[in-house]
Amino acid sequence: MKATAGRSRILLSFLAAISSSVVLTGCQTSIGGQTLPSATYLDDDVQYFPAGPEFKLTNQVEATRKYQLEQEQLRGGDEF
Repeated sequence: MKATAGRSRILLSFLAAISSSVVLTGCQTSIGGQTLPSATYLDDDVQYFPAGPEFKLTNQVEATRKYQLEQEQLRGGDEF
């Protein structure tokens, strides 16, 4: 009786260790030394955001220059 109880405890602890390792590792795979997040990583959309201008107010500066030129043209362009 003691032998079967000991074996069942060992088996139960072994199954608990295996199931916890499966739950904690998730769906990661290792291919070619890379750890990949899921089996469908090739189907994911690639999101690339190109670097924008260093100066964040480029459009505002251009609009101000355009406005100033238009105001100069309305006044006759003689002001300096």
